[in-house]
Amino acid sequence: MDFQRMILLFMEYCASKQLRPKTMHAYEKTLRLFAKWLQENEEITKADAVKEMHIRRYLLELQSRGKYTACSDEHSKKINFPENRSDYNEKVSNITINNYLRNMRVFFGWLEESECIVKSPMKRVKLLPAERKAKEFLEDDEVKALIRCMDKSLFSEYRDLLIMMIMLDSGTRLGETLSITNKELNVMEHTIYLPADKTKGRKERTVFFSQKTAREMRHWLQFRDRFVESDYVFPMRSTGRIMKVPNYEANFRKYIERARIKKTVSPHTLRNNFAKRCLLSGMDIYTLSRILGHSSVSVTEKAYLDVTDDDLKKRYSKFSPLEGIYYKEE
Repeated sequence: MDFQRMILLFMEYCASKQLRPKTMHAYEKTLRLFAKWLQENEEITKADAVKEMHIRRYLLELQSRGKYTACSDEHSKKINFPENRSDYNEKVSNITINNYLRNMRVFFGWLEESECIVKSPMKRVKLLPAERKAKEFLEDDEVKALIRCMDKSLFSEYRDLLIMMIMLDSGTRLGETLSITNKELNVMEHTIYLPADKTKGRKERTVFFSQKTAREMRHWLQFRDRFVESDYVFPMRSTGRIMKVPNYEANFRKYIERARIKKTVSPHTLRNNFAKRCLLSGMDIYTLSRILGHSSVSVTEKAYLDVTDDDLKKRYSKFSPLEGIYYKEE
């Protein structure tokens, strides 16, 4: 019943279910941090010794400590330099804490189902109230500034520009975009086929892009082929292999700074922009949900309905009943 041993067995269970690497990483990180806290603060090393009171004490610890101040692996702390992050030691959000609680609930639920413990200590632990913040939105001039700041004579920046354009034009996730192969891209039909093994919800889908993106894509593919032979549309120049998500995220931060955009944004902001612009242009939420690859419309509603009063005002001006009545008379 050693806690660390149970974490290893749980991760093997997750692997057998073919969970996404990102999901498994989140589980393991959460559990390693909790195991370390248990040993250092409660002298607990056994999974069946964990009680509800320990969970609640840990919850208080999470609410009081700053971001990135706790680490389950000292080696990663040495190489990642968390203290250099702009948000280092800031308060951990309730959203983040709730993610930890969900991960712990799954783990202890598995222990209970496996009859390793009699009852999960998470049974009565509720999620914290989490006020959802509206996602950052890049305005037209900011999108243009971001695109203009890219140097198309450089392989890496031309590649990153096309990745950006696809995400803005198609609503794909970053991981999905980086994994696109030549066979999955149809420039003539302006479509990208995403097989089930590459999507978050494990459901295949097809996304679309504009004529403008198609023209730029043709130029990019010709440019790419002069430097590297690869099955991927957006490969690393040095190896022709798939680009890693953290690498693109680091590049994206550089471009945001270069474009002098002061907002806190990430590559995922491009997907958010796609969703909001589609809604404001009149796309029905069912169609948007299908394109985004969500499991249900309710997921789309919760994730992307960040519509401001100014947005509503612009949309209203197109649908005012009285304005329409008098316009017809004139």
